[in-house]
Amino acid sequence: MRSTLLTTGAVIAAFLLGFTVAPQKADRNQKNEAMKRVTGIGGVFFKCKDPSKLKQWYSTHLGMETDEYGTSFEWRQGDDPSKYGFTQWSPFAETTKYFGSQEQDFMINYRVENLAALVGELKKSGVEVVDSIETYDYGKFVHIIDIEGNKVELWEPVDVEYDKIVKARTK
Repeated sequence: MRSTLLTTGAVIAAFLLGFTVAPQKADRNQKNEAMKRVTGIGGVFFKCKDPSKLKQWYSTHLGMETDEYGTSFEWRQGDDPSKYGFTQWSPFAETTKYFGSQEQDFMINYRVENLAALVGELKKSGVEVVDSIETYDYGKFVHIIDIEGNKVELWEPVDVEYDKIVKARTK
């Protein structure tokens, strides 16, 4: 009973806080209008014991069409429904070094705009940028470390080109 009351109270407080924070967020967005930072989640990457078996399980039980990389979810952009975007879902082997430290079990890929300018701002702010921006047909990538030591991937997507790759993988 006590945990239900605490949970309900936390939800109500969060809801009400949203009303008080919203105007401040709007002001901040106006100041940073020239540079959007994160625009969405580009992917969720996580470690597991057996990526092939896990992908098969999700395919069998949840109907996800998976390939060697996982799967991509297509969606429409809120500010322009004629444009689409993608979010990648990818299980990795427990031994992967792609996430940085062995203790890190997952990595989030965030979609961003103007990655080069954002990296410049992050460096000015003292954020650790792990590597140089890599450019592919389907977008630009770079990795940073957050304040808890988690490796984070930033992606400036080219959704039209990514769509071609997704369609080629599913044929």
